[in-house]
Amino acid sequence: MEDRSSLVATARDSIRKGSKSFAAASALFDRATRERVWLLYAWCRRCDDLIDDQDHGGRLGSTKNVTQRLAEVRDRTALAFAGMPAGDPAFDALGLVATETGLTLDMANAVIDGFALDAADWQPRSEADLMRYCWHVAGAVGVMMAVVMGVSPTDEDTLDRACDLGLAFQLANIARDFAEDDAAERCYVPLEWLAEMDIPPGEQMKPIHRKAMAALARRMCRLAHAHECSARVGAGRLRLRQRWAILAAAGIYGEIAREVERRGERAWHSRTVVSNGRKLQWIARAGLRALRPVPRACHEGAAARRHTRRDLIALAGEHRWTTPR
Repeated sequence: MEDRSSLVATARDSIRKGSKSFAAASALFDRATRERVWLLYAWCRRCDDLIDDQDHGGRLGSTKNVTQRLAEVRDRTALAFAGMPAGDPAFDALGLVATETGLTLDMANAVIDGFALDAADWQPRSEADLMRYCWHVAGAVGVMMAVVMGVSPTDEDTLDRACDLGLAFQLANIARDFAEDDAAERCYVPLEWLAEMDIPPGEQMKPIHRKAMAALARRMCRLAHAHECSARVGAGRLRLRQRWAILAAAGIYGEIAREVERRGERAWHSRTVVSNGRKLQWIARAGLRALRPVPRACHEGAAARRHTRRDLIALAGEHRWTTPR
């Protein structure tokens, strides 16, 4: 197993390659938190790449042997939490950050269950299905991130807010990536939503349906906004530098959702991105917001969310996913 400095260096390179937005926001943390965030990110990125046969995102690879790759992710993650070398720096990074914080194997398995859904070519039927998927692939990561930042694993309300930030990120990503997912024969738009707009499954990105899909993207982005507001309320409980970083990330990803909504039918002509200049503006704006009380508008926006972390965990328990294990 590599020593800590080597694992941190590898994780830093991973986040710089895989997520420029997240890398920019992570620079606002104090050194100890920043390094732990990098270590956690490296594991998340590596799991995603292994399942989708990618290299730091990008074009989806082969689905051949995906069940075997999922089993590898589970096995290496279990080794990491057992304190044993996992044979991969990203999994060793997870083991390291787990020993330094309160991360648990159950937290990691909640994330892996989301990868299992992708491996099974799963599609949500209802909005609740969509939100449970977002819980697994992003909300659970938000919970892990909060613990890495020093939030107690027993502070349920703050962990709920951290989950909300992950939900907001994932909803924005899904809305932005309608066309990319369609090209990969994936769809995360609930079947019930498509039926409401008279869009046959598998035909959602045909030109004739672009106007209707823009309306569904707007619906998804407004869900994202409610959870972003909730996360901003929760950020008020963090230390200053951590609050600054979280507010910056919320602003940057929130702009993705707002830009998708603004572009309407043109949202998928090209990939929606936030420029470096706008990222810097959001970082500066977040610094000012971190010094002020949470505005009333955030509390009002958060009240619009219909799904909480505990609701989603309960729903997932009642309707167990059929996923390869």
